[in-house]
Amino acid sequence: MEKVKKGYTKDDLKSCLLKMGLTGKEAIMVHSSMKSIGQVDGGADTVVDALMEYFADGLLMTPTHTWAQMSRDYNVFDPATERACVGIIPNIFMKREGVLRSLHPTHSIAACGKRAVDYIRGEENATSPCPPGGCWDRLKDINAKILLLGVTHTRNTYIHSVDEVMGLADRLTDQPTAMQIVMPDGSRKEVQMYRHFNKTLGTDCFSDQFDKMRLIFEKAGAAVNVRFGDAECILCDARKIFEVCQTLFSIDPDCVICREEIPMQWWQ
Repeated sequence: MEKVKKGYTKDDLKSCLLKMGLTGKEAIMVHSSMKSIGQVDGGADTVVDALMEYFADGLLMTPTHTWAQMSRDYNVFDPATERACVGIIPNIFMKREGVLRSLHPTHSIAACGKRAVDYIRGEENATSPCPPGGCWDRLKDINAKILLLGVTHTRNTYIHSVDEVMGLADRLTDQPTAMQIVMPDGSRKEVQMYRHFNKTLGTDCFSDQFDKMRLIFEKAGAAVNVRFGDAECILCDARKIFEVCQTLFSIDPDCVICREEIPMQWWQ
């Protein structure tokens, strides 16, 4: 009789994090694909339980982006009710007790743990997806890790932050979109938000090009391949990712967009 494959338990998933060399005290941003993990006892709730328990002494974050639905016509962002467009794990995580959500209308994050209140503060004042000094930029300043759980660098929002910090041209729309943010007191804050867009490619999804840097990130020690359940994952060091991107974009600001491959010798 063929044995029925059992699902991963919460302890199994915690063991995966331990094997990655993580202590649980890190600040870590988790991009995720639930489907990639395989069968899990209890489903996505168990994954969230494992992450929250393991990083109870750290700062656990996930993106809770809404860029896919926010538009000129659908332009009121209510952080208490607006669903994230980046998968089931963030949508469960942001509703858990003790988890806070930033007030960025298109690129919010959910955070729980040490200094979470301070970390998400001020995002309602952003005028672009990943501005200098914002939540995404600060990942390098707190020596955060970025776990690409079952996804590649095409979902590594942090690289957009490097673009903005360096002030690279042709990364944002020419004109902003008027939006409103529902504030904690129920009032609405009017904001003007520039969106991602690259004229060369004619798309707002130019992050699809980011995986061209994967081998250079590995060579530089900025990223290592790990596993979580069945998922092939990439564990990144935010500060090192920034340094590599800064080097590459200083040589050619459009290398990721315009080149089929990025020369490995650019990183020495």
